[in-house]
Formats: sequence, structure tokens, C-alpha cells
Amino acid sequence: MTDVMNQIDMALLEPIVKRFEGHRRDALLPMLHEAQAIYGWLPQAVQEAISQTLRVPAADVHGVIEFYTMFYNQPTAKKVIRICEGSSCHLAGSAAVIEAVESQLGLENGQTSADGSVTYELVPCLGMCEHGPNALNGTRTAGQLTAARVPEFLDGSYPEPGPKVFGSPRLALGRVGIVDPGSLEDYLAHGGYQGLGKALEMDPTTLIASNKTAEILGRGGAQFPMGVKAEMVRNAPAPASQKHVVVNADESEPGTFKDRTIMEGDPFSLIEAATLIGYIVGAENGWILIRGEYPRSFRRLQAAIAAARSAGYLGRDILGREGFHFDIELRLGAGAYICGEETALFEAVEGKRGFPRIKPPFPTTHGLFGQPTAINNVETLVMALAAFNAGEEAWNQMGTKQSPGTKLFCVSGHVEQPGTYEVPFGLTIRQLLEMAGGVRGGKQLKGCLVGGAAGVFVNPGMIDMPLTYEDARANQVPLGSGAIVVMDESVDVREMMIQLAHFFAHESCGKCFPCQIGTQRQLEILERVAAEGSRGAADLRALQDIGATMTQTSLCGLGQTAASAIMSAVKLWPELVA
Repeated sequence: MTDVMNQIDMALLEPIVKRFEGHRRDALLPMLHEAQAIYGWLPQAVQEAISQTLRVPAADVHGVIEFYTMFYNQPTAKKVIRICEGSSCHLAGSAAVIEAVESQLGLENGQTSADGSVTYELVPCLGMCEHGPNALNGTRTAGQLTAARVPEFLDGSYPEPGPKVFGSPRLALGRVGIVDPGSLEDYLAHGGYQGLGKALEMDPTTLIASNKTAEILGRGGAQFPMGVKAEMVRNAPAPASQKHVVVNADESEPGTFKDRTIMEGDPFSLIEAATLIGYIVGAENGWILIRGEYPRSFRRLQAAIAAARSAGYLGRDILGREGFHFDIELRLGAGAYICGEETALFEAVEGKRGFPRIKPPFPTTHGLFGQPTAINNVETLVMALAAFNAGEEAWNQMGTKQSPGTKLFCVSGHVEQPGTYEVPFGLTIRQLLEMAGGVRGGKQLKGCLVGGAAGVFVNPGMIDMPLTYEDARANQVPLGSGAIVVMDESVDVREMMIQLAHFFAHESCGKCFPCQIGTQRQLEILERVAAEGSRGAADLRALQDIGATMTQTSLCGLGQTAASAIMSAVKLWPELVA
């Protein structure tokens, strides 16, 4: 490491310090990001200056930096090369790309070049699973990489990937790939803000009733009725200035990328949808926390928010509705899957480590800053807007009685046409795979991971299950985030299990012992079985005990679902640990 990286010019930080003077602790993540962009890392002197500016204890600033994987308190290059080693990318051939990158950089995972120009990292997921193998060169995205094209990727000339959206009817994705995501005018020309304009002529209680009729359930896995949540926030005793709409855009689960598709391809739809919910629940404050591995989504949302504000679609008296004020603040995460848990996300926005809170109290009364908060993920909000624009009758004619409308599914892995699919509820897994061109190369299907890393495996005998909430419950196959990772006959499921176990062990926040210790023990057993062979019934019992303990006693959903996929694999293919 060169001594140049240890020479800190504090004068470079002065403009940032001046701009953040008077801000609260919730400005900590933005200030850390801006400071790190200058130095490549966060030296002690910089941490102290940030501590003094925001009046946050220095120990807390250090704790936040230590918690998030994308903040560095040791000399690191300004440019970081990140290669995804997640499940979908592994199936797409990331091993050859990783080997080529390491060979050409002359670096191993976690190392920085001698001249301090580049740092190299392997990461568990970059959320571009349909473009696997994928990577980041600084903030520049790359997809469908091959070993032969690694030189182009490293020199920055490799083209960024475009959207892959399919299905019909495309109510939420209809503009993706059609409009210029940076143009408000283009968005307006394709029906943008018509829904909000219509809604502002209606009473919020009527809109809540409509939302309930459309039966919009949370699309992140929890499946909590959105209309019920909105009603609870609206009825919470607090003025609009103390109520919040929070968008969970910390989509970090391997196999899941639908929210990124919307944010990159149609960012104004998310802004309109969040504003609509702000009107419904009576909130003036909007917040979006977007995962740190989504630099392109962040840039596009940042530009879209500025354009909407400039044109009067954010701010005061929106669209001439006197007394309706709503604005949005954007926050960039820094590498922590746990921040997809709603209360951990609140902690992140507030400038703290992303530890989940104990419930109750619940976010509808004690959310962000301890105030009433409606929190939903990107798809949930945009689907609510799509349902309103379609109308109750048309929406309820699609899908099934218990699962009306459309749903986004993320199809990746060994499939001919990976991408984001918007289809009516009720299609079977088989039909969705047929829409995606079937298993790649004409090979036989071994199985699918349904619902993301926290989901379950299904084998070919289970793929005629309709993709609805009611069928998912009946078959104990969670739809989760809508991820479907396809595996052909060549896949060693044991490798997939190890990757998933590694992901959860890496991402456990450590707040509760069942998850912190359980994810580690789960990984150790699977790695030993792969290296040395199984101890048969003893290993199976150990995995079952660990899984049951995590599921029943972990504080949040991460630990409660960390064993789901592994236990389902053992059930389907018992020889894996026999």
C-alpha cells in the first residue's frame, strides 16, 4: 500500500462539513458516503469531523462504519471492483469471470492494488440476477460477463445492461423499456401522474376502501394488507408533519431484482406512487432507502426526485391541492441485507446501525423517528398505483378471487430468457418457465428455488403449483419476493445450499444469538459434509435442530427464514446429508 493513501487533506472535507452544518443524525449515511467518495475510505480525522458536524458521538460514527460492508475505516481505493458470487450468477458461470478478474488484477478478494488505484471484492449479491454473471466497476454496472470480455469491464468500456421485462398485461412495467427514465415529459406523455391527479379529487377514506377491495398485499414476503396498514397510519394521532411514507428499496436477497427494474426503468412511477400513499395516509414526509449496490437506480431516482420537485409534483400544494404537502428524501444504503427488515431500515435512515427493533410497538404508530409510518417496498407501492389506474373491476377480473391482479416474478438461473415477468396471479410455475423459454440448452429441470434465499426448493413434481397466495400457503411454498431461480440437471444442490448458508451467515447482524450462532453452525455443517462426507442422521438432526431454533426464536425475519431453503432441500434430496 502506498503512503499516499495515508496522507489526509482535511481541506477537501470542508465544503461537505459546511453543507451539513445544522443537520441531524439522519444525515450520517449521506455524509459518510460523500466523505468516502473523496478519500476512498474514512480516516479517523474524517470520522471526528463528521461526529462534530452532526453532533453524533464518535463511537457511534465508528459503529456505523463498522456495521456496513461498503464503508471502510482502513485505506481502500476510490474505485472498488465488485463481482457477484450469488446463486444466480454462479449458475450463469461467474466462477470463470472471477478467475479472469483476479488474474488480470493480480488481486484476491479484499485486496487493494499496490498503487492504491483499485480494490477488489466478492459480494454475495448485486441484485442484477437476470444479467448474471454481473459486476460493478465503481458505480458502473455490467451484466452477462464472460472471461473473454473482462478487459473491457475493467477499462470501463463494457456496456451497461438494459431492461429485461416480459409478460402481459404489464400494468406496473408497461413503461419500462419504452420511456426515457430521466424524462418527466416522457413519463407524462405515457400516462404519468394521471392517477395522482384523479386521486387528489377523492377523499382519502374512499381510496383506502378501494385499496382494500383490490387486496394489495405486501410484495416483499410479509403479505400484510396494504389498505389496512394505510388506514392504521391515517388514524394514528399525529399531524401530517409527523407522519412518514417509507419506501423499502433495500432489495438485497439473491434472486430478487424486480424493484431495481422499476427504479431503473420507470423511477417517476415510484415517486408518484409514494406521493399517492402520502395523500392517503396524511403524511408530509417521504423517504426512500435504496441498497448501496444499486448505484444506477440511485442516480436515476435522484434525478427524478429533483425533476418532480422542480415541476411541482413534490413540495407544497401538489397539483393545486391546497394543504397537501409531500416531499421525498433519498438515502443510499451501504451493504447490509438486514436493512430490508422494516425496523432495521428505520435505524439506518436515522443514522444508526441497522439492528431490527423488538415489536410491538409497530411502525404504524411508532416507526421512523418513533412516529406513525407507512412502509412498503417498491413493487407494493407501484402495484397499488397500477391497480388504482386500472380500476377495481378490471383489476379484480385478473388473477384469482383471493389473489387478484398481477404480480412481478424474477426469473433467473438456467433459463433461456431470464428477466422480470409481470403476469396475473394463477399461472403455474411450469407455465412461467415456458414463458421464459424453458430450461437453457434443452436440459432437464432439477428444481427451482422459489421465494428467494429465504424461500424453498421445489422439484419437477411440484411445478404445476399455481402462483397465488392461497396455493403458496396450501403447499408451504412462500412466494416471498417473487424470485424463481432455475436449476438444470447438472446442478449440485449441495453447492447451492452452501451458498445460501454463507449468505445468511455473512448477513446476520448479530443482535440475537439464535441467528448469529445458528447461521454459522449451519454453514459449518454443510461445508464439512461437502469436504469430508456426512455423518448421516447426526448431521440431519443437527441441521433440523438449528433450523427449528432459528425459526422459532430469532428476533426478525432473517433468522426466522435462514434455514427454510436448506431444510426444504434436505427434504427433497435427503441424500445430500445422508
